[in-house]
Amino acid sequence: MRAQTGLKPMPCRLLLLDLDGTLVDSAPDLHAAACRMRQQRGLADLPYAVFRPLVSRGGTAMLQQSFPDADGEQIAALLPEFLGDYGARVAERSRVFAGMPEVLQAVEAAGGRWGVVTNKPEALARSLMGELGLGSRCAVLIGGDTLAVRKPSPEPLWEACRRLGESVAAAIYVGDDPRDIQAARAAGMRSVAAAWGYIDADTNPACWGADHIAVSPLDLLSPSLLGLACTHGRF
Repeated sequence: MRAQTGLKPMPCRLLLLDLDGTLVDSAPDLHAAACRMRQQRGLADLPYAVFRPLVSRGGTAMLQQSFPDADGEQIAALLPEFLGDYGARVAERSRVFAGMPEVLQAVEAAGGRWGVVTNKPEALARSLMGELGLGSRCAVLIGGDTLAVRKPSPEPLWEACRRLGESVAAAIYVGDDPRDIQAARAAGMRSVAAAWGYIDADTNPACWGADHIAVSPLDLLSPSLLGLACTHGRF
């Protein structure tokens, strides 16, 4: 864990997480959906290593990579098909990132709450969370279409805090895309760049302006970051 701004650590009562590439490794199912669409059009599968870094940038970016000859109008027409195919098999291969179960348990054991703020459509996000057994534990979920705006607007983060009656000062947001950090900074919320997420080799999260960089999910358990009470194990 590497501090970026020297902010004085404060206890975290609300841990907010991006979904794809931060809490859940959903790229395998999204890649499979894109490959099925390509196969139906007589195209070869797109290499997973090329596709994976695009997942946190949204459906349009994934489709632009999958169908590079398509124009903007064609990509927009393909998006419902892509989301529908993906939604029908939303959790066949997706898994919570290793270390994240321990993080969520630690937050809950310390009396805190955790939630999700994602640009993924809310219905798909709720379906994925439910399939992974996390829906009932998630205190708040804000999707990309929950409000009229999405990240990098700070409004989704503010809305998550409003719904739980929590202050921005007691919340931390973790994400693997520059828009996540931009949203947190605009909201006045502490931020963590998730370096384990969907970040390509040419991208340096240190340039995003996050308060911290976490190399792995377990780095979130640093007492200097979340300020969790030492109740058991390593926390």
